[in-house]
Amino acid sequence: MNLSDILHETFTALKANKVRSGLTMLGIVIGISSVIAMLAIGQGAQSSITDSIQSIGSNLIIVQPGAQRGAGVTVSAGRGSAKTLTLEDMESIEGLNGIKAVAGDVTGRYQVTAKGTNTNTSVVGTVPDYTIVRNVSVEEGDFISEQHNRSGSRVAVIGPTTRDDLFGSSTEIIGQSIRINKLDFKVIGITKAKGGSGFSNQDDMIYIPLNTAQRYLSGDKYLSSISVSVESAEETTQAQIDITSLITENHNIKEGATADFSTLNQADIAATASSVTRMFTILLGSVAGISLVVGGIGIMNMMLTNVTERTREIGLRKAIGAKKNDISLQFLIEAIVLTVVGGIIGIIFGWAIAYGVELTGVLQTKVSLFSVLLAFGVSTFIGLIFGYYPARRAANLNPIEALRYE
Repeated sequence: MNLSDILHETFTALKANKVRSGLTMLGIVIGISSVIAMLAIGQGAQSSITDSIQSIGSNLIIVQPGAQRGAGVTVSAGRGSAKTLTLEDMESIEGLNGIKAVAGDVTGRYQVTAKGTNTNTSVVGTVPDYTIVRNVSVEEGDFISEQHNRSGSRVAVIGPTTRDDLFGSSTEIIGQSIRINKLDFKVIGITKAKGGSGFSNQDDMIYIPLNTAQRYLSGDKYLSSISVSVESAEETTQAQIDITSLITENHNIKEGATADFSTLNQADIAATASSVTRMFTILLGSVAGISLVVGGIGIMNMMLTNVTERTREIGLRKAIGAKKNDISLQFLIEAIVLTVVGGIIGIIFGWAIAYGVELTGVLQTKVSLFSVLLAFGVSTFIGLIFGYYPARRAANLNPIEALRYE
């Protein structure tokens, strides 16, 4: 038998059992679409987190209070909970070579009210250079000035999300008052929308002068963190070494003693986040891959049933000269056709699911060529693996016994 004859017989056999073939393919469709969708969600999350990290600043180094245990992990219970960094540390960093801008901050979450509305958001007490260090742009009004900082003015710059939460559709925001910690602050500016989530969601923040935050909110002289922008990416590593050395000296930390601060550059943050999301993606893909194995077992079950039902047909083929390889190849191709067709439909469904999830705005998704090829390759491989045993069983049937089968 040539290939065209085998393909013709394959499609004839599959059409004869349309419902069974369709249900068998359904297992593969569900498995492939699940793998595609889960990998798309994982890769989309990784891309979204990376973009968010890149958006918080250029060539950024963050100095945090608390001893560092590992990459991105400090002993302190939360960001800024330890109190070791001061204005003197921030000012001394400004004198180092290769430093573009430095901005210390005092950060906390507060209930903020305005005209009968309220929201719980991050309030960041900082300095004018924060706009340079963290890539913050003002869409309307002005950012905090040095004069505001020196005089401890009760002024605030709000993010677009906070603006919407407090003022809704109102357009006249500049000059209005908001209350933070039972104190009135005058809105002097609104930042441009940047997107993001978690610690990097700069759209849901309120910025006030650093001295004001220390006087009225934190009640002490300490900083939650110091953000440093380096002139170029090539100088980041050396700048981090210099900053570590400088603050170690400032804090009189003896050689071999545990530092009471940690430094973290943008590459460290991105690497840590990527590692977590990569494991998350692998976990999602593995869980979805289980359904592919279940689909493969379904194919094996169908093919074994076919072998039993078509025993007389197999005996007749062998009696008129069909070889073992012809019989084996026919059943194997039937299994592969089921998985390939199911795989193609699964890819379409998986892409549609990923696209639908992204349209909801809840999660960003990213369907990569690698995930499509991987899912398709796995489905074909499953067809070979789970179709091989039924094919060999059919090929090894004794033609005389097969013809006698009722």
